[in-house]
Amino acid sequence: MNRKDVFDLTDRVIVITGGLGQIGRQFTLELIDRGAKVAIFNRRIPEDAILSERFPLDPERLAFFAVDITKKASVKAGLDALVARWGVPHVLVNNAGIDTQPSAPPEVSGPFEDFPEDVWREVLEVNMTGTFLCCQAIGGAMAKLGRGSIINVGSIYGMLSPVQDIYAYKEAITGTPFIKPVAYCASKSGLYNFTRYLATYWGRKGVRANILTPSGVRRDTQDAQFQANYCQRMPIGRMAEEDEFNGALIFLASDASRYMTGSNLVVDGGWTAW
Repeated sequence: MNRKDVFDLTDRVIVITGGLGQIGRQFTLELIDRGAKVAIFNRRIPEDAILSERFPLDPERLAFFAVDITKKASVKAGLDALVARWGVPHVLVNNAGIDTQPSAPPEVSGPFEDFPEDVWREVLEVNMTGTFLCCQAIGGAMAKLGRGSIINVGSIYGMLSPVQDIYAYKEAITGTPFIKPVAYCASKSGLYNFTRYLATYWGRKGVRANILTPSGVRRDTQDAQFQANYCQRMPIGRMAEEDEFNGALIFLASDASRYMTGSNLVVDGGWTAW
């Protein structure tokens, strides 16, 4: 008896914002490997020579669109160009986001009382408004066809407040305390109820909306003390590798999750279990 592979993504058109980033690139490679057609929406598109080092440049499976997700007209233009090429997407992955790393300068990583208003607005503009505009345009197009999956990428710091103690060592090095800033946490937290809103709004039109919550990903540029502090707090004992969220993404993008909407899929090494 032949049974359909519920994880099959062959020829499905999938939009990824921030697809040039660390986990975005891994999402892209995994989806291409599974036969999907991936459209990366990114503010700037590097030259082919740079892209070829990071992706298999197959025009039948991968396309790049210069889209500023914080501008409604730019999102619409990107969608129109994509529809003309491959048709209305089946999946939208809102992966683009900006954060403040432990290496950030003190003017954006100091006390809450001094956090710059312009940085607050910039982070929310990308992380929240960009997701909102992509869902409006792409989700709306999918709803008209009665099918689709929206996957918003959240963060453990959208579910829980940051553990500021793991950053305390920075003061001894720089003379200035590092405070994990509020903007990233607030923006990611907003995505949870936004996702639930979409799930109830489009549920009977065939569009599902779920959120994927990852934990911190190991980077070679992170200093050893930060990694040690972070891993000590992590039940599984290590940071995530950049490809360890691929399975969750495939599940949410495919028919394997066809009865799942408005949910939060947490893949965090146990961080939120404390």
